[in-house]
Amino acid sequence: MIIFPAIDIVGGKAVRLFKGDYAQMTVYNDDPSAVALDFEILGATHIHLVDLEGAKNGDTPNIETVKRIREKTDLFIEIGGGIRNMETVDRYLSAGVNRCILGTAAVNDEAFLKAAIDKYGDKIAVGVDIKDGFVAIKGWLEKSQYTGLEFCEKMQTLGVKYIICTDVSKDGAMKGTNLGLYREMRQKFSMNITASGGVSSMDDVKALREMDVYGCIIGKAYYTGAIDLKEALEAAK
Repeated sequence: MIIFPAIDIVGGKAVRLFKGDYAQMTVYNDDPSAVALDFEILGATHIHLVDLEGAKNGDTPNIETVKRIREKTDLFIEIGGGIRNMETVDRYLSAGVNRCILGTAAVNDEAFLKAAIDKYGDKIAVGVDIKDGFVAIKGWLEKSQYTGLEFCEKMQTLGVKYIICTDVSKDGAMKGTNLGLYREMRQKFSMNITASGGVSSMDDVKALREMDVYGCIIGKAYYTGAIDLKEALEAAK
């Protein structure tokens, strides 16, 4: 299992939200590239970035920050947040990003999703953010008509290989992740599933490892010291 330590970016700073609420934001570091370098020094090989401003507005306001992370580290970089057209995908991949995550666009623009998969294959992932059972879009501010599992089934049919699934109710709450959801997804789908949201203890990491999910995103638990990243990387092997 791959550990993806996470950096959420607003205004060029590393932040965390509580349950996706932009009004409940904590700034952890003014320089996300320094945080990314710390991850690499601790042994991480991958990183999960989210441009929270992009998620709301559908553009790339923090691409210079992403480029600095690329320059300073050799990490595999995946990024999501506001990727709603091919131009944005091209821009990120040209900047050295390894994988782009489509969220709102995967729900609202199937033609773009198909075109992105046709053009870039495994460099495209889909973010499935589940809120009250339904897929949430536009920075978790709106709910779509799809349930989480219905949407995943559709994605698998369309040839998506990588899913990053977040239970929004668990995100940033430090009360554990939704193991039942990931267990069900592992049984139903052959896609590579990354668990995100509420991974807050080594027990969560070990349970996900035993489930054999593809990846696990660690955010707030790293910043608060609840999870030792080195220990998590070791446990994930």
